[in-house]
Amino acid sequence: MADMISAGDFRNGITIEYENQVYQIIEFQHVKPGKGAAFVRTKLKNIVNGGVVEKTFRPTEKCEAARIDRKDMQYLYNDGDTYYFMDTETFDQIALNEEKVGDTLKFVKENEMVKICSYKGDVFALEPPLFVELEITDTEPGFKGDTATGANKPATVETGAQVYVPLFVEIGDKIKIDTRTGEYLSRA
Repeated sequence: MADMISAGDFRNGITIEYENQVYQIIEFQHVKPGKGAAFVRTKLKNIVNGGVVEKTFRPTEKCEAARIDRKDMQYLYNDGDTYYFMDTETFDQIALNEEKVGDTLKFVKENEMVKICSYKGDVFALEPPLFVELEITDTEPGFKGDTATGANKPATVETGAQVYVPLFVEIGDKIKIDTRTGEYLSRA
């Protein structure tokens, strides 16, 4: 028997089955109008195609909770537009195409661990580690005497992604990056 969740208990990040689709709640708001019944206004993201829809529910309305599997897997390598991952416990490997991967791996080196999110065996998303350490492979030298605070310059990291770094960062430095924003955090 599937778990049911009532709209009154919706929280961001919960995944539900609704109208034969699987949605993740990305926003919700309990509305109590002066007259009439309370309702829950939601923004739902379709986890398969990424589309966002707005729906309103009665607080007592129930939806089936979708069971999402999140598994740690090691990113092995990519071969053209196919990316290979391995379960480090069972050594099972899976291959995902570029469409599924998108740009989630732009800060992820081979052999790093990522979370593979799937629903009933279908992978719908990858979650890179929140923070990664990468080496700078290309950037302009910092200019002596350039003390503009907060000034940044573009740099390329070893995965090929572009980031903006402070002027003192040089080629060969390892830096820490927030993978959600691509933001430079510190020298590693």
